Amino acid sequence: MALTTIGSSSDTAIQGRVAEALEGDTDVKGRLFEAALIACLLVSLAVLALLVGKVLGDGLPVFADRGADFLDGSLSSQPDRAGISQAIIGSFWIATSVVVIALPLGVGAAIYLEEYAPRNRLTAFIEINTRNLAGVPSIVYGLLGLAIFVEYFDGFSGNQGVNRRTLAAAGLTLAALVLPVIIITTQEAIRAVPQALREGAYGVGATRWEVIRSQVLPYAAPGILTGALLSIARAVGEAAPLIVLGAVTGLLGGGTGLSASSLLDPSSLTERFTALPITVATWAKRPEQEFNVDDAAAAIVAMLVFVLLVNSIAIVLRNRFERKRSA
Repeated sequence: MALTTIGSSSDTAIQGRVAEALEGDTDVKGRLFEAALIACLLVSLAVLALLVGKVLGDGLPVFADRGADFLDGSLSSQPDRAGISQAIIGSFWIATSVVVIALPLGVGAAIYLEEYAPRNRLTAFIEINTRNLAGVPSIVYGLLGLAIFVEYFDGFSGNQGVNRRTLAAAGLTLAALVLPVIIITTQEAIRAVPQALREGAYGVGATRWEVIRSQVLPYAAPGILTGALLSIARAVGEAAPLIVLGAVTGLLGGGTGLSASSLLDPSSLTERFTALPITVATWAKRPEQEFNVDDAAAAIVAMLVFVLLVNSIAIVLRNRFERKRSA
């Protein structure tokens, strides 16, 4: 009875102090910090709005004048005929490589490190180096891909010389680039799963794999998909590794336009390639205004739409898992 009285008195005292803090004088420093955060947000949104507005203002007239011809056209030395179909195909297969290769490997590695690996020096060493790899400059991964996928494996094409610099080598290089990011974000999502879920599942006789499959992964799915979304966006927007790997910055033969058959043709993986960020960077350096302003802005608009489309799919899946989790 005495213990109960002491506990009740302590709780009452704590509640009284909380009420006094809430009803007391205004936290001036806290208000100033909040105002500074809001100012940072507004400045960031203003800069973003200016950039997007500038790009849309320069790029949309190209689509208005040429319509689908800009999307369906091939690279050309004439700005009124240049198109981005070959760049879209390259970016599509790069994003596919991230989804097919990096995402399963990254999620699997994170599950092992969080749920199966013993807590020892080796595990700590692996996690530290994974976080270090996430901060390595992208051009270093380009050199890695050049040495391994191009020089050693001949771009997985059997070709020789410059023809070894294939889209398959580029896709694998960018998959390796975003792999540490996927591992880290998946680990953080798994760590956020309440321990009570695991204990409840173990309490009814579930095995470790059943707990992971039915409790951990569904709860962590929104965080995992967010990491996948960020990884795909980064891979699609990277230019430095592709330049090192030998992406075509001039004219690229074999353009057949943009269609479902050309977009999904796996033979593109063993051929020379270009991508949307390479095309934007190349056109931005051209002296003609039609290239460095109009066509470059239109290619940026197409790249933004491409990234937003991929992100929308991930957001829909994430929201679906969040609804199932909260149900």
